[in-house]
Amino acid sequence: MSQATYNKMWTDAQKDLDIQLQREREEFLQPEQDLVKVFRMLATSYIKYMQIFHTLETAHDQLLHQQKRALIRQVLDGVIGRILELKKEMVDLEKSEVHYIDNILEDLRLLPEALEVPIPRYFIKEQLEVLQQREKILDQILLEAGLQAEEPVEAMTFEEAIKIIQVAERARQGRCRAAFMNRIYLAEKRAKQPKVEIKMGLSPDDAATRIQKVWRGCVQRKKTESLREEEMVFLGMSLPPHLRSMSLLQMDAGQVSAPQGGIQERDDEIAIKNKLREAEGLNIKETLQDQIGQCFIECRHIVGRFPDYPIEEAGGSMAILSQNTPEEVAAELAAKREKALEKKDQKGEKEKGGEKEKPKDKKDEKSKKKEKDEGWKMAPSNFLSIMEEGNSQYKAVWQNRDEGWDFLQDHDPELMKEEKREEVENEIREQVDALMRQKLENLRLAVDGEKSSKAKKGKKSDKVRAKKTTTRKKISELEEDLTPDRTIDSLYKELVEEELLIKAKTVHLSDYVGEYSYLGTTLQQADREPVPSLADIRQLIALYGILPLGSQTVHEKAPLVKALLLAGPAGVGKKMLVHAICTETGANLFNLSASSITGKYPGTSGLKMMLHMVLKVAKQLQPSVVWIGDTEQIFSKAASKADKETGPKRLEKMLPKFLKALRAPDRVLLVGTTNRPFDANLKPFCKVYQKIIVIPRPDYASRFVLWKHIILQNGGAITSLLNLSCLAKVSDGFTPGQLIRAVQAVLTKLRLLQMSRKPLRTDEFIGFLAMQDPVYREEEEAFKAWYAKTPLGRARTRALAGNAKAGKGKGSKGKK
Repeated sequence: MSQATYNKMWTDAQKDLDIQLQREREEFLQPEQDLVKVFRMLATSYIKYMQIFHTLETAHDQLLHQQKRALIRQVLDGVIGRILELKKEMVDLEKSEVHYIDNILEDLRLLPEALEVPIPRYFIKEQLEVLQQREKILDQILLEAGLQAEEPVEAMTFEEAIKIIQVAERARQGRCRAAFMNRIYLAEKRAKQPKVEIKMGLSPDDAATRIQKVWRGCVQRKKTESLREEEMVFLGMSLPPHLRSMSLLQMDAGQVSAPQGGIQERDDEIAIKNKLREAEGLNIKETLQDQIGQCFIECRHIVGRFPDYPIEEAGGSMAILSQNTPEEVAAELAAKREKALEKKDQKGEKEKGGEKEKPKDKKDEKSKKKEKDEGWKMAPSNFLSIMEEGNSQYKAVWQNRDEGWDFLQDHDPELMKEEKREEVENEIREQVDALMRQKLENLRLAVDGEKSSKAKKGKKSDKVRAKKTTTRKKISELEEDLTPDRTIDSLYKELVEEELLIKAKTVHLSDYVGEYSYLGTTLQQADREPVPSLADIRQLIALYGILPLGSQTVHEKAPLVKALLLAGPAGVGKKMLVHAICTETGANLFNLSASSITGKYPGTSGLKMMLHMVLKVAKQLQPSVVWIGDTEQIFSKAASKADKETGPKRLEKMLPKFLKALRAPDRVLLVGTTNRPFDANLKPFCKVYQKIIVIPRPDYASRFVLWKHIILQNGGAITSLLNLSCLAKVSDGFTPGQLIRAVQAVLTKLRLLQMSRKPLRTDEFIGFLAMQDPVYREEEEAFKAWYAKTPLGRARTRALAGNAKAGKGKGSKGKK
């Protein structure tokens, strides 16, 4: 598709975003009593934002114009963050991680694919070079440590080599003899056939006619191709020949990436910046000096003394120019003094009579009751301002812009001038601050006879030092730099050699195949709790794991998820999802599983050193994923002394400290996997893991899709003899891992060679399925009972019980 198509997609997405922002201003600011209506509003907005997300992500990936891409990226981050905020509100309202909104999709006439969370491609494209270089370093360290072998070269004995040579030579002789015998057979066959008169070749006229025919056809095809190219240029579908050499990036739209045209754009930025400095530098310098000098004179005239010049850390001249007038400052100081006196009087009254504090508690309770009576109200958003700013910038710059002349889709120099003008002003401002500080000292000496008070500066520095010392005391044990003399490269190498940092498998989230649950709302209306599908699990992994790790803005401002737990029977794809998070975001994978840390870094000091190294490298090379497999062993109910000293049990007390050391800017996610969560102590388990996702066995729809996908992926062919519906019914209770093992056991190399003459049959897979143990009902009930004891599970149970009581009350009223 052409660039005009993607520009139109961007325009349509901005129109939908404008409508959605207007709708949020009208609906979400007012309190609402009806919670069903609230959930419908939230779900509808969630779907609309997801549609905008799909369109903006495609436009951002395919457009060439760098300034457009920068604006789309800003709006895209805002949309992603708003989706996460709406998801949090829906979870708080329904007390469930999975929502069934197929009735709303039906009203909007949308397919379930509209809920699929797209993974932005700029997560990988923006750091592609860094990831490739890091992968090379990791492979080299693994090879040197002997943890990753090169391509296996099997050394054979002398006798085996002789046998192979003999087999090859005999085969060659057999082929030669077969060819020789074939020639003899054909010669004898020709001899037996009756002799036919030998036909002469074509005449010179016929030969010339044929050559002319071929040549004229070739010439005509070239003329047709040139006419077609002219027509495409006329229609605007391709570029003219003189512009084609300058826009090689448009030849393949699929290879458009973020750093396109980066070098050329940097050169243009430098040139524009130098021109602005030459043309407007003197004017900016003079105006700044005049404004600051005028502030000095006004302050001296009103207050009676010259002001103190702010430090560079406080903003310098920006702080002077942004301050209020001296009269407004005096009024503010007087108001602050009055408030301070009132507070002192109130404190004195509290100390005289402690009984006066009780009515305040009653007032607080009344205010809380009023808030409950008012109903639900949307929490303030951190991303609406980002989207509104991007939307207003789009309307001001790009909405009514004529781009018919811009074949190259190059940057706009006027817009770049506005961006670079601020940088030039900041550079000149630093020079002006140095001059005006000296001028202020000279004015004080000449007018007031005062000298610059350096003692005050010393006092400020002492205060800053005191603040620093107080903040250092609050730093946790893991945040203390235990390795100040070591580089990140050495720590990285040590973690790789100790197998605490491993190479993630290349697995995409789309490879986790599963179908949607089309009966979720129907089951809920029949008072039955539906089981989440594999598609729902895929959405939760994208929302809680991939989107926050991929974008720094989203991770800092969206609802923070530090730890994620994946629980489910063996073979449901927990490890695959961990590797998918790393693949989609380019994250490092740290392995703190029980099998990996047992016997390493013994003792309390060794454990602190290990976690400190992991935390330091993970923060420095973010995004990072810290994976703990079989995490129930850390919180196990019964553990030996040796396990507490060198085993995984010693992590129980340190994991909360590890999570406290993670701040909002740190794109580090702790992911735990377990297939026996009921063997762990529940309270510390749920305190560490903020989000708990229980992965069930696949339902019928997911099994049908899985059989088809796995068979085709392993080289099989689906014919009428292979009944996928029968396989999906027979494999009820089996996990995706067991289905993969059954398919791989059937589709051997020999069986793939026989595929053309012997198609696959249904009964071939059933025997291998029968050799495996399915997920029994007792195990499913154990997972359900355990999840019902978690905080969100308990809240969901209370919500369902409340709804049931409300339904009975309404029914009894109706009968009366």
